[in-house]
Amino acid sequence: MDRLADLELFIHVARRGSLAAAARALGITGAAVSKRLAALEQRLGVRLVQRTTRRLRITAEGERYLAQGQDVLEHLDTLEADLRGAVAAPQGQLRVNASLGFGRRVVAGLLAEFARRHPAVRVQLELSDHALDLVKEGLDLGIQVGQTPDSRLSARRLLANRRLVCGSPAYLARYGEPVSLADLSRHVAIVLQENEQTHGSWELHHGRQRQRVRVQGQMSTNDGEVALRWARAGLGLVLRSEWDIAEDVRAGRLQVVLPDWSMPADVYAVYPTRAQLPARTRAFLDFLAAELPGGSRQGISG
Repeated sequence: MDRLADLELFIHVARRGSLAAAARALGITGAAVSKRLAALEQRLGVRLVQRTTRRLRITAEGERYLAQGQDVLEHLDTLEADLRGAVAAPQGQLRVNASLGFGRRVVAGLLAEFARRHPAVRVQLELSDHALDLVKEGLDLGIQVGQTPDSRLSARRLLANRRLVCGSPAYLARYGEPVSLADLSRHVAIVLQENEQTHGSWELHHGRQRQRVRVQGQMSTNDGEVALRWARAGLGLVLRSEWDIAEDVRAGRLQVVLPDWSMPADVYAVYPTRAQLPARTRAFLDFLAAELPGGSRQGISG
């Protein structure tokens, strides 16, 4: 039991990046965490973390202990649930990663409803502007928009989606509506920074045709809501998902241009490939599939 407790302590330290944060999560003092971590390293005969005055760095041995240790605890959880006859009952902590925009606008509400239906499940939502490493971060599920799922992970498509070019009526009245892809290079674009890179080009599809267009971005942001706010204010054209612009299009605040051209951006749930998923993860996957039917194109035309 002491060895399992020490393993759980190290996982908290590795995930949170500091002894103080791990101590707060465990409800013990920082000195106790430091003492137990030192004793664990002495027992194993290896250094698990490199300590400096400003940060902790996990060593190669620590990364191995973290990855395999998480598997040990997960197998133990599954075994205990099986012995209690509780495999079919969702319980425990469900940790989900999602993008900033889709996470705030869609996933947060769905998680709230899921938690209401399954009171034995504790939910935690991690929002980020890039997909997190599920295994390293100890996450059960990631929800990605427009990214090709990692081949090392299992994936389930939740929602058909595409990104469309749009602008405000005021912007289009001032600069004219583009009638061809070539026109886009002469317009002002609002560039969204994703996955820690600034994209200065849009790859648009029309049937089997694909064309990459260079855009001139005077303004850029990593927050989709900010990009939409700028587009509504007439500051440029923006490329955003149908689910994100549907309300603005219906209200006349934004207008889709070149509607035959779009960027595929389906929504996927990704999760570590395992022989047996925890019941909470299976239940949330089924819940998402039931709550997100038919694709977001209904949002534009409905």
